[in-house]
Amino acid sequence: MDRPDADRADVDVDDLLKLILGLAVVWLLVEILGAVLDLTFAIVDAISPLIVIVIVVLIALRLTDRI
Repeated sequence: MDRPDADRADVDVDDLLKLILGLAVVWLLVEILGAVLDLTFAIVDAISPLIVIVIVVLIALRLTDRI
């Protein structure tokens, strides 16, 4: 399995740069996904009180025979 003439530290600089670039891209994608999810949950949290307000207004209009 191990080659006797190969050294573990014998890694090409281009391969290391590709690895670092790949990790940076994955990190950016995770950050973007996190921001999108935070925005989505913020919108959902903002919609919930608006739905309650609409329900209350509709019930009040129904009780006052405006609908």
